[in-house]
Amino acid sequence: MTAAAPNTAPANAHRPTIAVTRHAIAAGHYLAATAGFDILQAGGNAVDAGVAAGIALGILQIDLVDFAGVAPIMIYLAEKREVVTIAGLGTWPKALDPQFFMREHGGKIPLGVLRTVVPAAPDAWITALRRYGTMSFGDVAAAATRLAREGFPMYPLMAASLKKQEERLRGWPSSASVLLPNGHAPEAGEVFRQTDLAASLQYMADEEKAAAPRGREAGLEAARDAFYRGDIAKKIVAFMKAEGGLLSAEDLADYHSPVGPAERRRFGDIEVYTCGAWCQGPVLLQTLALLEGTDLAALGHNSADYVHTLTEALKLAFADREAYYTDPALGNVPLATLISSEYAAERRKLIRPDRAWPEMPPPGELGAMEQRLRASPPNPNPEPDTSYVCVADRWGNLFSATPSDGSYGSPMVPGTGLIPSSRGSQSRPDPRHPAGVAPGRRPRLTPNPALAIKDGTEFLPFGTPGGDVQSQAMLQVLLNIFVHDQDVQGAIESPRFASYSYPSSFAPYDYYPGRLNVEGRVPEAVTAELARRGHDVERWPDWIWLAGAVCAIRSDTKRGVKEAGADPRRAAYALGW
Repeated sequence: MTAAAPNTAPANAHRPTIAVTRHAIAAGHYLAATAGFDILQAGGNAVDAGVAAGIALGILQIDLVDFAGVAPIMIYLAEKREVVTIAGLGTWPKALDPQFFMREHGGKIPLGVLRTVVPAAPDAWITALRRYGTMSFGDVAAAATRLAREGFPMYPLMAASLKKQEERLRGWPSSASVLLPNGHAPEAGEVFRQTDLAASLQYMADEEKAAAPRGREAGLEAARDAFYRGDIAKKIVAFMKAEGGLLSAEDLADYHSPVGPAERRRFGDIEVYTCGAWCQGPVLLQTLALLEGTDLAALGHNSADYVHTLTEALKLAFADREAYYTDPALGNVPLATLISSEYAAERRKLIRPDRAWPEMPPPGELGAMEQRLRASPPNPNPEPDTSYVCVADRWGNLFSATPSDGSYGSPMVPGTGLIPSSRGSQSRPDPRHPAGVAPGRRPRLTPNPALAIKDGTEFLPFGTPGGDVQSQAMLQVLLNIFVHDQDVQGAIESPRFASYSYPSSFAPYDYYPGRLNVEGRVPEAVTAELARRGHDVERWPDWIWLAGAVCAIRSDTKRGVKEAGADPRRAAYALGW
């Protein structure tokens, strides 16, 4: 690994790195970054600010994130020098028959309420506040509540997204009434309001305030109960029952987000942390294990050798994701083996420098279920999904979270502005699959916040939206910073590539053997050589949202400087002081 990157962006960067000394935030929408920044300025810590921004993302990017969706969180506690995770991912309802989708729906998980799992994000946000924050739910949710009630100008990517899904939304009157105001998708620049969602957030804050005389913790529990046991829960359960869904009052009341240590792996002189195999986070760790010992800098940044090496390593990690990742609470994941140097040394033998795997490679021989995969028809143009926020505060605490669950998988509960988590789309309908459906089991989640620490003095919370591209974009930005000496903003803006040579995490689990998408700024000579080696190369336009929208903050405690960056591929922004 090399010395600290210079505090300058390359000449062709769209934005400068935000270099500050006090605190910094980067988030998937500029107003969410502002909401969190205001909390930092008011004296809140990284957790307070991260939760404020995360809740705001559920208003500002409701096509990508729902307040009643998922919110996996990673926190670094400076005083304890400890990394903890909050697994903000709900379980399948207790009433689910594991054979239901195979028997009743032809082996598919249909759109609508049948893919609903327990909404986890509200509990995750409140758990983070209760354990590690300093402020009330009402304080951190105030900006989001105001943005929902008073509205905000629709931004172009969300306007295009809603327009594209207009026909589907019309099939759900409760969703259409909010997301298609005046009978059509809002145009960019129109003020967009969500008054029912504002009322839901205000109700939680009011319940907290009523309980406040009993103490901060009682207030936060009252805010949580308002969602999971109170009027919001009653509306959700009644709607599920009317629509033929499975989610029950018991499912809601019993849910609590697990809190525990992160998974970790060393790569050179950095320690990388991810969430567990209930999400795809360990794909990053596995890929780093496979790249161990390779002189990546000598290959040349985004050269044909470099892109080929990373892509083939990613394919091996995705093969094992497909074969082994599941909810560790209900299944055995051999994760210690999968991320070990010994296992990586054996798997690395499958990487040929002159030839790409034409399909997903076989998984490691650890007892994987045999699967027969078929290539999918041409890509139906995937929906955007997920957002991200990271924060570094003046005390050294760090926050990294990837909230998600968009508007297009299931209908809105009337009168609430909420779409309970449709993340069941990331389970497989066949219960025999490692990520198969089962009552009480969590789907295998794509959102995965991360953190890297170098020598105990440099810290990098980072993450991105992008579905299966998330780990790939995060890997490239991580290496851009710590191997190629790019500053944070330059590392984020560098052209990207992504493999699709594995079954998608989203129903209907599209699979494109050998496909490698590359942004247009990568030279033609590189893509020609990649094609010669057997990659099915497809060009992306420059700055395409499908390549992810990475946000990151590099906090150097030796220099006393925090450097934040945000991806211009979407509406992400960084702020600091």
